[in-house]
This record gives sequence, structure tokens and C-alpha cells, in this order.
Amino acid sequence: MDTLISNVTIVTMNERMEVLFGGYVGITDGKFVHIAKVPPKEQPAEIIDGTGMVLMPGLINCHTHLATTLLRSYCDELSLTEALELQLQKEAKMDSRCAKAAATLGVAECLRFGITSVSDLYYYPEATAEVIAESGMKANLALSAYRFVDQCEDFDPRTDEQCAEVRRVVEKWNNYDNGRIKIDAGIYAEYTSNYPLWESLADYASEKGLGFQLHLAQSQDEADSCEDRTGLSQTELLSCHRVLDVPVTAAGCNALSEMDRKILGKHKASAVVLPMADAKQGRSCAEITECVQAGMNVALGTDGAVEAGNLDLFEVMRAAAMSVRASKGQANALPAQAALMMATVCGARAQGRAEQCGMIKEGMDADAVLLDFSAPHLMPCHNVVNALVFSAKGGDVAMTMVRGKKLYVNGKFPTLDIAGAVKETMEYAMGKLFDEQPKE
Repeated sequence: MDTLISNVTIVTMNERMEVLFGGYVGITDGKFVHIAKVPPKEQPAEIIDGTGMVLMPGLINCHTHLATTLLRSYCDELSLTEALELQLQKEAKMDSRCAKAAATLGVAECLRFGITSVSDLYYYPEATAEVIAESGMKANLALSAYRFVDQCEDFDPRTDEQCAEVRRVVEKWNNYDNGRIKIDAGIYAEYTSNYPLWESLADYASEKGLGFQLHLAQSQDEADSCEDRTGLSQTELLSCHRVLDVPVTAAGCNALSEMDRKILGKHKASAVVLPMADAKQGRSCAEITECVQAGMNVALGTDGAVEAGNLDLFEVMRAAAMSVRASKGQANALPAQAALMMATVCGARAQGRAEQCGMIKEGMDADAVLLDFSAPHLMPCHNVVNALVFSAKGGDVAMTMVRGKKLYVNGKFPTLDIAGAVKETMEYAMGKLFDEQPKE
């Protein structure tokens, strides 16, 4: 046995939702091999004392844009149109070197806050893949492809630059390290692209067994615009062009109709709700319980740092539960257990990883988070699941591990060059985006 975590409170998130107090978790070759209230007979190579700690499955952030850490707080308190315009101006100056430095900081932030896997929809997926590979964490990466309506006539997927990039990234990175990195197809959104691109990417995803990431129905104006232009909702339109025939992860879902939810539920699509980013931008959160009732899988995302301010998924869990309770006027409308499921079990399902992670269960990958429950704001603890959702913060994470490998421990990132990423960000990337001459 490689590692034993002893005398720890274990929030398993397994099918019986078991919580074990004073338990023992053994890890061998990156897998959970012993989960019980008694220690294993086998002597471990390392023992981690879990006294006063809570062990839970790693959190799964199902929608973010890691490299937008470069624009954190830059577009705040502007209208959505003004913020997007300003963001696009800066992103146009970005290159892969900027993206890699920014993604390194984003990955470090995720690990610091107990996130063991991310779904990233952005540009420069190869640069991000390099960071993920070095870090040891898991990721589903997708190029945020776009082709506007007036670019329809000369579109050819065989020669299109973005389609070629998707194929290149899939060939190089898909299923890297036994599936630790997965590549998805993706578009930014319906309104930034057109049907030849959708069909091409959907067909390619079907051929290669890929998922498909996109933003969907993030505002009522966006939804109304599509109906005015096409006579169909975004969901109906994308369904007509085969996008929903592959596993879809749709971020936002704020303005879905009942019919949209039924269509998405029939296709077993995953909605990724973004309560913190939505609230920050003046939008209401998606209707979580209605999505679940329609048969959709519902997971959680932070969105990018530029939209949300930070990548703390503990905040997102709390906001998701509170948004449903506030809208329904009921204190039990979304139980803490359900919010925690959305951040773990449902996140693994959205990423196509349900057989490998999302629970602390024998045979699954040892993706786990250890939290220090001796902090004043976590004492006394009458209900550990409620405390994880309503009291805990990302800063309470003491250790984050993926496949049994420690990627964050008490302020240290053993797999990442944080100092180098900070230096590269300040001396190159900031100058590149903000008009100063970057140092080579």
C-alpha cells in the first residue's frame, strides 16, 4: 500500500452516501483500495494523519476558461456588451505563451481550492494541455471555435484553420496518460457560429467518441435573438444540426424553456450552472431543479476568473443551493447533499469519467481533497455535509491529490513552477496584452 490516510472523516459520495467517522483510506497505484473504519492489515509506505480532517472526493469544475486569469477583475462593473468587447480586444493580443503562463496560475488556483478536474473551453488548447500534463490534474479541454453566419459560404472543414487545430489537438492529447486528459469538440455559442461548423464538429466528435462543450441560453436576450432569426430556440436549432447526438456539456442554461429542457433531457445532456459568475454579471442562475426533473445531468462550474473573480467551487456549491432556496422560498429546496453531488458525482458524469472518479470508492481513482476542520468557522460540526457546502471555503483545503499523487499540500505545489509562471505573467503576458513592450 502506497498511502494510508488514518483517523479521518470520510465523505464518500458513494451510492449510499456514506459518511465514515474515524475511518481509514488506503491507496495503491493511484486507486482507492481500502475504505473502512478499521485500518488495513497491509503496512503502508506513508501514513497521513487525518485527525480533525475531512476527506472528500475531488471537486470537478465543469466549465471554466483557465487562461482568463490574465483578465481577472479587468472587466468588472461594465455592461455585458462592454465587458465582452473589452475582453475580446485583450484576447486578440494573447498568444500561446501568455495562455500557458495564465493557465498555470489557473491550475494552481484550482488545486488550491480542491479541484481535481476541469472542463476548459477556450483558445490555445495545446498550451493548456501542456500545463495540465505537467500538473498531474485531470481535464476535458475544448477549443472555443467560432465562425459567424457570413463566413458560411467558404467553410470547408478539411481546410478550416480551427477544425485543423481540433484534429491536431485530438491526435496529440486525447486520452493522454490513460485518459487523464480528454479532448472535446466545442463552440463558443450558437450566436458566434453557424451550422456547417456545428455539423462538422458534431460528426467528428461522433467519429472519435468525443464530448461537446458550448455556452447555451445564457440570457433571455440571447435566446430571443435566436428565435427571431431562425424561428427556433437555440436548443432546437442545435438539435436539428446533430450537436445533441453526442454527449453535450452546456454552460449557462439560464434561459431554457420547458421544451428546451425536455429536449436536452432526452439527449442526456449536462447543464453546467454558474451561479457565482451569473450573479456577478447581473443574471439569474439556471433553474436547477427543473433541469434535473427534465432528465438532465446538472453539474457546477466557476466560469473563468474574468467572469467569476475566482475559481473557488466551494463558493459555487453554496451559491447553487442558496439560489434554488431563494427562488423557491424553501429552506430545503436544494439540500446540501445535492449540491455536493453536483460538484462531484454529476461533474464526473458530465466529463465522461463516472466510472473513474467522483466518489471515494474502492477501485476508483484516488482523486481526493483533505480539508482542515479545526478552523473556527467549521466548529462545532453538527453535520459534515452541510458544513462542506455552507461553511467550508477553498482556503480550508490542506491537500489535493489526483490518482494518489499529491498536487497541493499546505501552500506547496510540487508539480508546478509557480514562481516561473508569475514571472512570465508579469514580465511577458501583461505587457503583451496591455500594450507595453514585453520582455523576451
